[in-house]
Amino acid sequence: QVQLVESGGGLVQPGGSLRLSCAASGIVFSSTNMAWYRQAPGKQREWVATITTTDSTNVADSVKGRFTISRDNAKNTVYLQMNSLKPEDTAVYYCYGHRLLYGAYWGKGTLVTVSS
Repeated sequence: QVQLVESGGGLVQPGGSLRLSCAASGIVFSSTNMAWYRQAPGKQREWVATITTTDSTNVADSVKGRFTISRDNAKNTVYLQMNSLKPEDTAVYYCYGHRLLYGAYWGKGTLVTVSS
């Protein structure tokens, strides 16, 4: 059974930092491309960042220079380091995994609230 479990969300002041984690099980993690998405209240889910099986990364323009995605294959975990947080970063953040010919998987999300 595939599970992606996010953690690390919470309430933070503008300008603050958080690190999200996503622990994976039931998949061959090192062979799975991983990503983070987010969904703000009343808005569609949007892509935030991707890290491939070869550690190539890409992030959305809206978070470039502030967010960093990384992975630890030994721990089956992907991270999202979020710095200089803004109120518009408030959203539920979802972990996503995709392996060609095997399938795609979503976590249940973790809420990040940026507010003073």
